[in-house]
This record gives sequence, C-alpha cells and structure tokens, in this order.
Amino acid sequence: MFGTLPLILILLTSSVLGVALFRAFRLPAMLAYFLVGLILGPHALGLLPDTEATREFAEFGIVFLMFSIGLEFSLPQLYAMRSKVLGLGGAQVILTLAVAMSIAKFAGISWPAAFVIGSALTMSSTAIVSKMLAERVDLNSRHGRLSIGVLLFQDIAVVPILVLIPALALLKATAMLLFLFTVGKWVVNPWFNLVASQRSRELFVMNVLMVTLLLAFATKLAGLSYALGAFIAGMLISETRYRYQVESDISPFRDIFLGLFFISVGMLLNVQEVIDHIGFVLLILVGFILFKTVIIALVVKLVKYETGVAIRTGVILAQAGEFSFVILALGLEQKLISGSALQMILAASLLSMVAAPFLIQYNGRIARKLVPSYNRNSGQVVQDIDAIGRHLNGHVIICGYGRSGQYLGRFLKEENIQFIALDIDPARVLEASAAGENVMFGDAGRRVVLEAAGGARAKALIISYDDNPAAMKILHVVQESYPELPVIVRTVDDSKMEELREAGAAEVVPEVLEGSLMLASHALMLLGVPLHRVVKRIRLFREERYKLFKGFFHGISDAESVDLEKQQVRLHSVIISAGAFAVGRRLADMHLDILNVEVKTIRRPNLIGVAPTIDSTLAEGDVIVLLGQPTGLTNAQNALLIGRVAIK
Repeated sequence: MFGTLPLILILLTSSVLGVALFRAFRLPAMLAYFLVGLILGPHALGLLPDTEATREFAEFGIVFLMFSIGLEFSLPQLYAMRSKVLGLGGAQVILTLAVAMSIAKFAGISWPAAFVIGSALTMSSTAIVSKMLAERVDLNSRHGRLSIGVLLFQDIAVVPILVLIPALALLKATAMLLFLFTVGKWVVNPWFNLVASQRSRELFVMNVLMVTLLLAFATKLAGLSYALGAFIAGMLISETRYRYQVESDISPFRDIFLGLFFISVGMLLNVQEVIDHIGFVLLILVGFILFKTVIIALVVKLVKYETGVAIRTGVILAQAGEFSFVILALGLEQKLISGSALQMILAASLLSMVAAPFLIQYNGRIARKLVPSYNRNSGQVVQDIDAIGRHLNGHVIICGYGRSGQYLGRFLKEENIQFIALDIDPARVLEASAAGENVMFGDAGRRVVLEAAGGARAKALIISYDDNPAAMKILHVVQESYPELPVIVRTVDDSKMEELREAGAAEVVPEVLEGSLMLASHALMLLGVPLHRVVKRIRLFREERYKLFKGFFHGISDAESVDLEKQQVRLHSVIISAGAFAVGRRLADMHLDILNVEVKTIRRPNLIGVAPTIDSTLAEGDVIVLLGQPTGLTNAQNALLIGRVAIK
C-alpha cells in the first residue's frame, strides 16, 4: 500500500489529467472526479481507502460550496424566499417521501427500509445543482431560485430524518439558528472590520476560514449539517462590504474540496454489483428521475408557476443528493438496509448524479419540447421586444429597470436620447409599461433578446444593477455579437472593476465610490471650499479611477493659471477632413506616440467609437480623440492634417 505522499500525488495527477481531458471534450469536471474515485476506490484498484475520516474530510467540499452560495443570498432575500423554502420545499419532501415509501413497500420492502430509501431519494444534490446554476448564471432565474429554495429545505429536513429524537433536535436547531441570525450579524461586521484593518491578506483569508468552519461546527453540534452552518456564514458575510473579497479568497478552497467530495462519492460504487443487476439499476434510475421530476413539477405548478418553469425545476432537482449517501450509510449502520438493495439504490443514485449535469444543462430545451406553450411564451417575449427595438436606431439599451435604471432613463429622456429597458421582474415591467415607460420583460443575457432590442444599432448598453455573474454573461454575449457596442456596468464597490473591464466593459461605475465623491463634495461646499475647487478635485479623482474620465474637453470656463494649463492632460478631437494627410494611412504610420499623445478612440459615422489599434486605417470623416498635454495635442493635430510637426 502506498504512503501518504505517493497517494496524494496519485490523487492529484489523476484529477489533473481527468479534469483536463473532460474539459477538452466540454464535459463537466465533476464527472472526471467521479471517475477518479471509481477507478482508485476500494471496489476497483483499491488505492484510496474508504474510511470515516476520508468521507468527513471530503464533506468540506460541500461546506465551502454552501458558503459561496450563502454569499449570494442575503438575509432579506432568504426572508423573501420563505414561501419557497418552507412551502415548496416542505411539500416536495413530504410528497416524495410518502410516494417513494409506498412504492418501496409495494415492492415487498419493510417499512424501516422503505423509509431509508424514500428519505435518500427525497434529497437532491446541492453540490451539482448549485455549481451548475452558478456556472450557467441561473441562480437568480425563477427556476434557479425555486431549486435553491427546495435544496435549503432538504438540508433542514435531514435533521428529523437522521436524529432519533426529532423534537429535541429541532429545539436545538431552532435555538442555534435564531442565535446565529440575531447575534451573528451584529458580531460579524465589526469583527471583519477589525481583521481588515490589519491589512494582512494572510490574516484575512485565515479569518474567513475560521468563521466558516466555526459556524459549520456550531450547527453540527446543534444536530444540523456542516453545510447549513457554512451557508449561514456566507449569508452573514454577504451583509458586509467584504463579500466580493471573501468570494475571491475562498474559491480555491471550495473547488479543491468539492473535487475531493466527488472523488469520495465515486469510491462508494461497486462496479461488479452494478453489472450483475444492470437492468434493474437502469429501471430504477429512469423511474426515479421521471418520478422526482413529476413530483417537483406538480408541486411547483400548484404554487401558481407556469408549466415550463415547473418542469425546468423538476429536471434540475431530479437527481439524488449528497445526503442520500449519508442516509443510506446510517441505514446500513442500523441494519435497516443492506446487500443488493443497498447497492442498487446506491448505483441508481450515483448514476442520477452523473446524469444530472447533462439534464441541468438542457433543462430549458426539455421544458420547451414538452410544453410548446412555454416555447411560444419565450418567443412572444422576443417578439414583443422586437416590436419596439426594430424602430430604434442609435439608442441605449438599459439592462435592469430598478431605481438606478429608472433614474438613468429620466436623464436620457431629458436629453431626447431613445432607450429600451429590459427587466426580468414581471411586476416592475407591468407597472412601468402601464405608466408609459419603454421597458420590456426579457433577460439581457440572451443573445436573441439583445438582437430584438436592436443591439446591432444601439450606441451603448448599460447594466444598471449590481450582479457580477449576470454582468459577465451579458458582456460575453456583447463581445461575441456586438464587439463595437460600449458597455457601462454598475457595481457596489471597485473590487471587480478590472475583471469587468477585461471582460469588455467600456467603464465600470462603483456606487460606493460615487457616493463617497458626492459626500465629499457636499462636505467641502458646506465647509466653504469654492465650487470651482470642489469640481476640480472631484474631476481629478475620477481621472485616476475611470479610464473614460482621463482628461476632458476644455472650454473657456476651464481657464486656469498658465503653468497649470501647460501641464494639464486633456482630451482633444481632430476631424479628418477630405484632404487630410492621414487619410488612407495606418495609425502606426503617424508615430503619435513620439509626441506623448495617446489615441483614445476613433469615432465614425453611426458608431459611438472604434477601439484603435496600430493597424487601424484612417478615413475621411473619422474623428480622432486624443489624450495628451496641449503642446503634444497641437503637434499631433498638425501631423494628422498636414503631415508636419511644428514643435515650439
């Protein structure tokens, strides 16, 4: 048997090669981890021991995943989802358990074993569903929120299933949750402020790990799961201003431990047992997926959601979950289930988790195939947007029509600039459109929606809400379909500015930063600082933070002292006329860099701006926007128009 270090090297090498291979074929990485666990596990090569310590260590993958999901859900959001968590989740668990137990009993299985099987099949995979929804940027969609709500109740429902004295366990659980939610949020924020003030990244990361694991351990002591405690930790931290920094720091730990969890799941499967009963296993698998999809879809339909959304939610949650294996292990330990029955349920559960990424990936297509009206509704949304968008040209597309989007719309109206707003809140769209606002229901992250909104003819697209994953999705679509369309993104703080700019954003506007500037300007005015000095300081600060504010177009009202005027970097536009020297020449041939002048953009008819490159060929009618000091700008203008530089 290998020692610890060789075993770790085998595990790492197998994981790296497996994930690389599956990524090359565009398959989910979690399937590679399953395969590694299956091959190296006790039922195949036997290199990885299946011990209690291994399983508990692997469970931390779920801990860090649930922590990351908790960062996406604030306490007000969870309260708003109470009907989904308690009503929808409770109905799903009770119905699935009752029907599964009845079927198992009808098949001749004892009531205790039927309870174990029904409880196991009731659970869905938090790890798979959350990861797939996050990757697809579907966490905030209707079917995404419904799925997460059901998963949260399933995690809570594990308590009475696993604990022998449900009343005592629930009392402990209730007390622990109330303590964490009431006291936790008053402690977490000051504590993180204190740690962050030390300005040590190492200390900050250790603190995040400590808080996450401490709350996970506390909920475990209360009879709940590690995962639920980590989720609560994430929600508490989501209320602080360190949310995005924490999310960035924790992601490496989450991904590594999550991979280890999937390896441990693969280790449970006895391949020979599956081969011996393959027909029955496949029958259980298909029946289980169909049965769970139908149950969840019916429950969702009963709470007044359309059939397409109900089917999508059912398909997303149709697999077994991580706690299914915990329940089966407990049943085995208590001698309630064993032998072939255990292996067949285990195999079907594992195979359902293997099939889950593919089902989740195509859940929308499945729903549209089964419910033609859902497809028509989706098509109708695009047609409604197209009915407005086809008449627009040189307009602005506003993604999100909340408070910021509405204020922006008012400014555009005052400047007689046409716009179309897209929002996925049906109530808001109904209210705003009834009031005569040009707002339509639609997901701006879909290519067909942006096309219908006139993306090819728009002058700019503005993302007015703070949702980094959704913004990245929109930027990806824009870069693929409309690379010349400038995109402005709103965020809470400046932690994601560079990431969003690299993804294609023309500018990123952090609301905390802008709020601070307004606060500073009002304070300076109140303290008697002259208006022109306040404006100058705010302008200089913006030049440091925003690339679009680098320099400004000067006018008579901007006259300052002569010395400052010579040093001030500014923007200057040069129109390339018919007989200009630059017509037909490449930008590289003009050698403007020698003059210490930067070409910011090239504006052309019907285009708000073209990103300049050294191979850009200049044409008649181009407007070259330059950034530099006055002398350099004068020389650059002469070079572009007459081909000569007169340095004074």
